[in-house]
Amino acid sequence: MKLQSGLILFLSLITSLFKGQDTLKKNESEFQSGKNYYYEDRIYVPNIKTVQLHESSWELSPPLIDFDAGQLLELSFDDLDADNKSYWYTIIHCDAFWKPSNLQKQEYLGQSQEEQIQDFSQSAGPYQKYTHYYWIFPNNNIKILLTGNYLLKVYLAGKKDKPVFTKRFMVFSSKVSITGLAHEAANAEDFQNKQEVDFSVFYPGYNMINPATELKVVIQQNDRWDNAIFNIKPIFYKQNELSYDYDDGTNCFDGGNEYRYVNSKNFTFITQFVEKIYHDSLNVWQVIQKPEEIKNNETYSLYTDNNGRYIVRVEDQDSSQINADYCMVHFFLPFDYPRNDGNFYILGNLTSNLFLKENRFNFNYFTHGYDCQLYLKQGYFDYQIAFLEDGKTAADVTQIEGSHWKTENEYTVYVYDQQPGTFYDQLICVSKLNSIKR
Repeated sequence: MKLQSGLILFLSLITSLFKGQDTLKKNESEFQSGKNYYYEDRIYVPNIKTVQLHESSWELSPPLIDFDAGQLLELSFDDLDADNKSYWYTIIHCDAFWKPSNLQKQEYLGQSQEEQIQDFSQSAGPYQKYTHYYWIFPNNNIKILLTGNYLLKVYLAGKKDKPVFTKRFMVFSSKVSITGLAHEAANAEDFQNKQEVDFSVFYPGYNMINPATELKVVIQQNDRWDNAIFNIKPIFYKQNELSYDYDDGTNCFDGGNEYRYVNSKNFTFITQFVEKIYHDSLNVWQVIQKPEEIKNNETYSLYTDNNGRYIVRVEDQDSSQINADYCMVHFFLPFDYPRNDGNFYILGNLTSNLFLKENRFNFNYFTHGYDCQLYLKQGYFDYQIAFLEDGKTAADVTQIEGSHWKTENEYTVYVYDQQPGTFYDQLICVSKLNSIKR
């Protein structure tokens, strides 16, 4: 019986490996068929790490700025080649569903449509050498003239069609307003484990030909796009108000659980979820996380997290961006057998909330569990363990994390409109809702 059981596990492992290779080949085929980049947060070369884009006043803010308030975006990233390269960037306007809009660049950027990133510093002290690049925009050269969704594309000089990374951001102008609430689901089957996002859009003084169908509304949970609800329609409307107060699950999300975290701010001390830290013979810091708990049958426990975001930080040091070292973080998820209907992934802003080979767990037959390793800069990183079923695009965090309506989650409601005579989706309102903060 033991031999038969071992053979079944071995065959399952081989099947899982080939399935993963087939998925990667499919992705590579799509990429090489003439589509040189994706309209999402994506790094295309191995020497680029820790790409961050946020509103310039706070490093945990999303890549979202108010057009009328003159807010700025701050971009930063590391090049592990540790040399001086000539990086440039340009910006692409997108529609509400992250497809390129039908605008010419001069319509939304003016005369200057690309710019060199000129600010950089060499790392100071870490074993892992790197060049840290940073830049602020819009500025005197690059001016953003319209609201909406944008894709930032960074590339080497003379290679505009081969980006080293892409990053999404949004520019809004408040033309309408939102009042809303994120709370436990109204549906009797879901009220213990799901959260419902109810809201109304108020538009006094804003001209719309057909208010019930004209707006494009998107709801996002914790910076994730894989499970975002796109183009939700109002359930009823009255003068100057559209209501999106569903009770049938249309506007519901899994509550999930509070995020796990990696704390690598100090390599001297072992923190709560770290088993071991050591410096290996190749001058690489190794951080071994304790085996991951499967929480799907546990009761809910509240603790503060950053809803999937991360901070680059070295404890008790200034200039963390150039003083921080890199480390290989090892994750282990105990599991009796490999799943053959999908894959587990590390999910959070540390992996751009994507499902790629780099952040996919691989089954280890000898240790009876799933392994994943990520090369991360020192800091504090939120993450969850998500399962992506084959053929699906939205991941399921409930299988490992569990799901509770009490979980603290952040929701963002985006409202887009294409006014008559224009050919692009304006972003006319952005509203933040929190499941426990009122």
